[in-house]
Amino acid sequence: MKCLRLILPFALLLGLGAVQAEELHIAVEGKYPPFSEIDAKGNLKGFDIDIANALCKEMKVQCKLVQVDWDDIIPALDGKIDGKKVDASIAMMSITEERKKLVDFTDRYANTPAFFFAKARRVPYVFITPRRVEKMKIGVQVETTYDRYVSAKYAATSPIVRYKGADEMYAALAKGEVDMVMDDVVAGYYGFLQTPSGKGFELVGSAVVDPKFFGEGQGIAIRKGNTGLRDRFNRALAVILDNGVYQEIQRKYFIFNIY
Repeated sequence: MKCLRLILPFALLLGLGAVQAEELHIAVEGKYPPFSEIDAKGNLKGFDIDIANALCKEMKVQCKLVQVDWDDIIPALDGKIDGKKVDASIAMMSITEERKKLVDFTDRYANTPAFFFAKARRVPYVFITPRRVEKMKIGVQVETTYDRYVSAKYAATSPIVRYKGADEMYAALAKGEVDMVMDDVVAGYYGFLQTPSGKGFELVGSAVVDPKFFGEGQGIAIRKGNTGLRDRFNRALAVILDNGVYQEIQRKYFIFNIY
C-alpha cells in the first residue's frame, strides 16, 4: 500500500509532464512539390516536411504541421486566420526586406534562384527582357516574390495572370492559357518538368537573381517578436547542417545542393 502511495504521485507527475509537453504549430503549403505536397493517402510529404520534422526532433518538441494556403501563411502567423494560428512556417519563403517588416526569419535553410518556364523553343532567348516577350501572358503564383518581380518588370508590356497555387499555374501553362511562368527553379524542375504534364516544356532564359525581390535565400518565418523561438530554430538548423541530417534529406529529393 505504501508502495502504491509512492508510485501514484510519481505517475501523476509523469502524466502532467506529458500533458504539458511543448507543441509547436508549423505552417506548410502542401501544394509545392517537391518541397511539400499531399500524397495519395492524404499525408504531407516533401523536403520542407522532412526538414520540419528533423528540426522538431532536434529541439525535442512536438510539432503539428498545418496546411495553409500560401497567401494565408503570414496572416496565420499573426493569428488572423480562424483555426490556423501557427508559430512558424517552413514553406520556402524568401527572406526579403519587405517581409522582415511582417515576420522574423531564421538563417536561410535553402537558396534557389528564380527561372522562367515555357513550351520548348517558345522563348528562344538566353536573356529574357520585357521587350522580347512583349504581349506574352506570364503566369505567377499570387503574393510571391515572383509575382512582385514580374509585376514590377513586365506588367507594362505583358498581361500578368495570377494563380492561388503553383499546381493551378502549371496546369494553365500546360493548357496554353499562359505563355510562360516564373517560379523557383527546383520547384519547377521537379514539380513540373519531371512530370507527365511537363513533357515538351523547358527552362528558358537564365537564372533570375535580384536581391531586391528575391532576398538572401529562403528561411523559416517566425511570428514577429518571438526571437527566442527564432534562435532555437537557428541552433537546431546549425546542428542538422553539421551532423549530416540536412544533407541526407537533401539527397532524398535533389541531385544537387540547394543550400
